[in-house]
This record gives sequence, structure tokens and C-alpha cells, in this order.
Amino acid sequence: MMPAIFFLRSCPRSATRWYMEAVLKYRGRLVTPADVRFIRELIAAHPDANRRALSRKICEAWGWMQPNGELRDMVCRGMMLALYRAGHIALPPARCKISRAYRRERPEAVLVDSSTLRCGLGELEPPRFRQVRRTGEEPLFNHLIAEYHYLGYTRPVGEHLKYLVYAGSRPVACFAWSSAPRHLKPRDRYIGWSKEARRDNIRYVVYNPRFLIPPWVEVRHLASHLLGRMVRMLPGEWERFYGHPVYFAETFVDYEMYKGTCYRAANWVHLGRTTGRGKDDQTGRANRSLKDVLGYPLDKRFRELLSRVE
Repeated sequence: MMPAIFFLRSCPRSATRWYMEAVLKYRGRLVTPADVRFIRELIAAHPDANRRALSRKICEAWGWMQPNGELRDMVCRGMMLALYRAGHIALPPARCKISRAYRRERPEAVLVDSSTLRCGLGELEPPRFRQVRRTGEEPLFNHLIAEYHYLGYTRPVGEHLKYLVYAGSRPVACFAWSSAPRHLKPRDRYIGWSKEARRDNIRYVVYNPRFLIPPWVEVRHLASHLLGRMVRMLPGEWERFYGHPVYFAETFVDYEMYKGTCYRAANWVHLGRTTGRGKDDQTGRANRSLKDVLGYPLDKRFRELLSRVE
């Protein structure tokens, strides 16, 4: 399908009518009455299909794919739910619901050597980075985060990668990376992109929700050293797994507890401070701790690349 902005410019009369007839705009896609009729007919033709199966059929019919070739069925399910709530379609009952309690279910414990590892950075065996999502080492990563990170473990959603860093046979660090929040004022102000550019390019920003050096690892400057190595390899790793690069990295630091010293030593930039309201805020009042927002350009042309509008 031709991008909406280009279509509007090249065929203003017909495109404007098409835009005005749209019943929903979801994640940059305009859903027309014809799309709604198609979804209704699809649901009627598959009365025993659950929501996930229906969303996959819609993605296949529309060619709605992620850059890595996977179907965008999670996004499609969100669109279907928005249509359902607006009264445009009827959906089969949800067969399961992923609650916050489920996402915070404590991972199974894994035995790990927690004896003190104390040495200089130059004396440490060369660190090895291993992407462990969907591998046999993922339970170890989950256990270490649950046991030793002050925020605990939360099941990630969206695009995400998990890294264990080994020195010899021992894990000495954990990195989690995931899709970035869609709205973040300090970051948006720093990049200087428009709402349209953010909508089109948010997938090129990656978020670091967890970084852990286990408490038994006592190696000065290890954290900033690993951060520096991690961000250099991250764009290539992300493109290998998801079929698209990332141009900017960000993280939050609870400034009442930490100074973010290792990030600053690795040349991350202080972008500002959160409002403490969270993405689901309905009151306009702070309901959680304020956090410093730190960012790191992964490409020198990050502003140019992130400000493009398709």
C-alpha cells in the first residue's frame, strides 16, 4: 500500500476522501470501511478461531509484516481490540489474559557460582557476549535479574534481546534491550523529531531496561567497559535479529538511588527527567519515582535518520 502522506500529496482529492472515510488510525495504518467489512467476513468465516489466529490471517491477507519477515500479529490484535471497543467488529471471547502478575512471575532458580570475583579489569578473562533469548541459557539470565536487580524480573514484550556476559565460564553481567517507549519528552526534545517522524521511526530507538553486574563481581570500571562494547555491537545485532538497525539507545536511572556513573563514564548523555506518571497515566499526577533519562547515539547521523518521514 502506498504511504498515506505520499498518496495525499500526489492524489489530493481521492486520497483526502479515503483518509476522511477511515474509521481508525492505528500505529500509522488507516483502517477503512472496506477493511472493517473484510475483518467481519473473516471472523464469520472462521467461527472457531481465537483472536490470535484471526490476527495472523489478517496479517497474511494484508501482507502486514515486521522488517524481519515475522507477522505483525501483536499489533494487529491491538488494532482488532480498538475496533471492537469502538463497536465496529465483534470478537470471540479472550481465551487467556496476560496479567501484570504473570509478567512478574518469579523465574525458576538456577545454581550459579557466587564466590567473589575480585581483580583488575586487565586481569579479567576476555569478556564474551552471548545473546541468550530463546536459548538454554535464558533461564540463567532471568534468574540473575530476578535475584539481584533491584527492579526484579519482568517478562518483556515487543522486540527484545537478552545478553549474558561471561569471563571464562562465569557470568559477570546481564544486558536486556527492548523496544523503546513511544512517548518520552526528554528524548523527543533531544532528538527534535516531529510526531510523524516519531511514529515512523520509534522502532529505530532501543531501550535498556536492565543492566546488572552481580554483587560478587568486584572489578573496577567493568560496567562502563562492557557498556561501551555493548553499544558498539548492538546495531548489528539488532539488524541480524529483527531486520532493521537501531540509531539511538536510552535508559532510565532512579536518581534517588543511583547516579548512573557507569553510563556517564561510557559517554551516555543526560537528556532530562521523567514526570513520574507512566505511560498509562489518566490523572496527570505523579504515581511513581522520578528517573533521569540517559541516551546514547548509535549513529552519528541519528537526528537525520530519526527525523525522516515516509
